[in-house]
Amino acid sequence: MEPRDLSSHAEYVPGEGIEEVARELGVDPDSLIKLASNENPLGPPDAAVDALREHADGISAYPTSAHADLTSSIADRWAIDDEQVWLSAGADGAIDLLHRATIDPGQSILAPEPGFAYYPMSARYHHGEVTHYNVPKDRDFAVTPDALLEAYDGERVVYLTSPHNPTGATVALDDVEEIADRTGEETLIVVDEAYGEFADVESARTLLEERTDVAVLRTFSKAYGLAGLRLGYALVPEKWADAYARINTPFAVSELACRAGLAAMETDDHVERSVEVVEWAREYMTAEIDAPTWESGGNFLLVEVGDATAVAEALKREGVIVRDCTSFGLPECIRITCGTEDQTAEAVEAVNDVLADLNRGDAESADEEAEAVTDQ
Repeated sequence: MEPRDLSSHAEYVPGEGIEEVARELGVDPDSLIKLASNENPLGPPDAAVDALREHADGISAYPTSAHADLTSSIADRWAIDDEQVWLSAGADGAIDLLHRATIDPGQSILAPEPGFAYYPMSARYHHGEVTHYNVPKDRDFAVTPDALLEAYDGERVVYLTSPHNPTGATVALDDVEEIADRTGEETLIVVDEAYGEFADVESARTLLEERTDVAVLRTFSKAYGLAGLRLGYALVPEKWADAYARINTPFAVSELACRAGLAAMETDDHVERSVEVVEWAREYMTAEIDAPTWESGGNFLLVEVGDATAVAEALKREGVIVRDCTSFGLPECIRITCGTEDQTAEAVEAVNDVLADLNRGDAESADEEAEAVTDQ
């Protein structure tokens, strides 16, 4: 007995963690700054941590009431019906739920490239096919309706990431609506707004009022600082009300995750502080890094450094962990998560030092090659 053929399935490669890098380098974990996974540098809200402690002794029971309470709280926040909120284990889980509800074997999704690896991974888990549309670097990674629709061929699900990962580019609400208007009636437009709190762009949630072909993904991992609890959700059209119960696992989200999510939703001040930190860090990095960057609506910045792997490895030795974007198809770029002011300043200094050292080494190599040619 063997598993089914998984040869076409790619492995998700996460950003390196502090403990992992500390073991690799033989250093104290406290000496490292991790700016590789777009986590919240402020951590979780105190209220969420308190809720975990308060309800820890309740984990022997299934999360019936907590699941319903969190669903209702999210629905109130977005002014929609409870049935339009599909709780999930992170936004990744919501992607799986939407694929269960939409994809028959052999049907395709249309996903951005570069883009989040889990869109195609999940589609293949559900026996779907994958096609891509290009998010072009030479147009500053802008996604336009015309460019996307050139690649569209009746796919069952189309993904828009706004803000886009790893580039930070956003998609205007008018463009989302135009794409939905110009795709087929049986195509679902999924707008992934995992970084939506950090962007100055209107949520696609407003389209749910009149459309049955748009869904929105959101997460507690970023602005709320609950990445380790794996808590997210999809907002779906009202017409989809009964589908969740038919395709969901029993209690998709744990008791403690629901309790922490409920507490976090009452801490708007934490989200506001998180957004302020991100806005400062993006502006600071853009101004101070000695390399090209792109405008970002996320809690990260994409930086063009030449050899991303060499730069990321050198930065690790300087105590700063960033994301090498080679796995995204951008081997010349790194992605730096927005940290606290101290973390961000230290990261910028390290990036500039590493780039200066590498450029100096390239210049010396070029001089040596020129001397060798002269000697001949």
